Amino acid sequence: MSEAPLIQYSINNGVVTLTLDRPEKRNAMSDAMRAELVEHLVSIRADRSVRALIITGNGKGFCAGGDIAGMKARMEAELSTVGFNGWDRQQGVHYAASLLLNLPVPTIAAVNGAAAGLGADLALSCDFVVASQQYAHFTWAYIARGLVPDGGGMYFLPRRVGLGRAKALIFSGRRVGADEALQLGIADQLCDASELLNTAQAMAEEMSNGSRTAIALTKSIINHSYEMSDHQVFAEGSKAQGICYTSKEHRDSVQSFLDRAKEAGK
Repeated sequence: MSEAPLIQYSINNGVVTLTLDRPEKRNAMSDAMRAELVEHLVSIRADRSVRALIITGNGKGFCAGGDIAGMKARMEAELSTVGFNGWDRQQGVHYAASLLLNLPVPTIAAVNGAAAGLGADLALSCDFVVASQQYAHFTWAYIARGLVPDGGGMYFLPRRVGLGRAKALIFSGRRVGADEALQLGIADQLCDASELLNTAQAMAEEMSNGSRTAIALTKSIINHSYEMSDHQVFAEGSKAQGICYTSKEHRDSVQSFLDRAKEAGK
C-alpha cells in the first residue's frame, strides 16, 4: 500500500492549491515532503492550463521549518558523513526554492499559522504573501540553532524588508506577528483566518488574468533585476517583447482593440 501524500493538490479556475499536510508536525518540511513539492512544481511548470499557484498549510501551522526527525538523525550520524550529506541535502532545498521562485505563473503563500525557518523562507519564495490576521507569524531562528538561513532567507528577506532589517530579524530570531509582517513588507495582505483561501484565490485570479506569456517573461526578468544593470534589464526586456509580439494573446488583444475602434468609428 502506498503512503498517503504529504501535500494535497486541488485546482479551481486554473489556480492550483498545494496544501502541506502534516498537521500533527505543524507541516514541518521533511525530505519526503520536499520531494513531493518538487514533483508538483515540475508538473505545474509543464502544465499550460495552470495560471497560478497557492501554497498553504493544513491545521495550525503553515510550515514549522525543518523536520526534527531529520535533525536528530544528523546528530546521530557518523561525523565523517555529516558534511557531504548536508551539502547533498542542501542541493535539494535550493532546487525546490529555485523551482518555486522561477515558476512562470504568479505564486501566493497563504500563511495560516506559524511560518518558521524553512517555512518562512518557503513563504517568501512566493511572489505574494497573504497572511491570517489572527494566527500567522514569522521567525528566522536559524542562528539560535547554530545555523545560517538555508532556504533562501538570505536572498528573499533583504528584498522584502531591506538589508538592515533582514539582519536584525535573522540575528535575533525574534517572532514577527501578522501586523508587523504587513508593516515591514513580509506580508502583502492580511485577512480574517476564515477568508484566507478565498482571499488568496481572488488574488491569484487577479494576478493571473493577463497574458500568461507576458507574465512569465516579466517575472523571469524582474526576479533578478536587482542583480542586473539598467542596460541588462533593457536588453532582456527587448528580447521578451519580441517574443510577446508573436504571441497569440498579444495578437488577439490588438485585433480586438482594432475591431472595437473600427466599430466605434462607423
